[in-house]
Amino acid sequence: MIGHRFSRFVENNEDKSSFDKLFKLFLQLLTYTSGDVPETLHWMNELDREYDLTDDEYTMEDFIRDLKERGYLQDPGDGTGPAVTPKTEQAIRKSALEDLFGKMKKSRKGDHATRFAGQGDEWTGNLRDYQFGDAADQISMTESIKNAQINQPLDEFNVTERDLEVQEREYKAQTSTVLMIDISHSMILYGEDRITPAKRVAMALAELIRTRYPKDTLDIIVFGDESWPIQVKDLPYLQVGPYHTNTPAGLELAMDLLRRRKNSNKQIFMITDGKPSCMMMAGRLYKNSFGLDRLIVNKCLNLAAQCKKLKIPITTFMVAQDSYLKTFIRDFSEANGGKAFYTSLKGLGEFLLEDFENNRKRKK
Repeated sequence: MIGHRFSRFVENNEDKSSFDKLFKLFLQLLTYTSGDVPETLHWMNELDREYDLTDDEYTMEDFIRDLKERGYLQDPGDGTGPAVTPKTEQAIRKSALEDLFGKMKKSRKGDHATRFAGQGDEWTGNLRDYQFGDAADQISMTESIKNAQINQPLDEFNVTERDLEVQEREYKAQTSTVLMIDISHSMILYGEDRITPAKRVAMALAELIRTRYPKDTLDIIVFGDESWPIQVKDLPYLQVGPYHTNTPAGLELAMDLLRRRKNSNKQIFMITDGKPSCMMMAGRLYKNSFGLDRLIVNKCLNLAAQCKKLKIPITTFMVAQDSYLKTFIRDFSEANGGKAFYTSLKGLGEFLLEDFENNRKRKK
């Protein structure tokens, strides 16, 4: 018998329509331009002139017309030109998820598995004796009938409670996550665009939770001189400002948001590229961009320790390689009992999403 032979799969882009090829580029450029449609189309025209993205059969005008007809662009009527729609925002998040995490299959419930047994959706493969209160659909009929055959003569066959065995299921837990994004000016300094990868990670994480873990909650906050929450729909338009890095304000807001969540499992993800350089003190903004200010550092460490007492782990994704900053993040993670990743911009999404997938805890 000749079995199946598998070879390496190579995606055939020739099967994609002209619209699909241009739409992928359109979504990527929208992220870079923070949702500015006229600027995005300007860049697409420039790339078209240089690389011949379109031809006589399908022009850039045809593409723009299709975007409007398919509901990806709308005219707000204020003379500013075309603007994106909620459908486009969802497409950007979906594209970011596929790029950073691959194409995933949707699970049945979308909850996080744990190493503890209990009521859930997926079988662990383990069997145990029936206990009062176990659901009927957990009973393993095959094993229970086999036990009855062993325990009783065939002419008096009867299944009793002591014959019943149940299949263990993985306990499912809900998780509340706060994603903190640094929007200080250093996120675009020195010729490096660090805010765009951060936005793409946030969009991918939001889409992951929405599709695979619908019972989870995700709050997104940004922090510069101050900290404030943003909506998922605001992510494509996120920009850095002339801000310092008020990490304490971000942590305080994250803790306040998580206090309102009823889930026992809570966590904070923080994406930052620089040191904390400001905080509120005596009702005023105290700033110090030179080195690591001990007052600001101590405030951060104290907040990290408070999160530890509240059983809120903080996972920091550091997109900088300065040794003295690594030392601070190491102390910060030690005070919290959390984790830190010192990652390049290329690997940021993979690290964050894998850690989110692997963060499985018992609900207490």
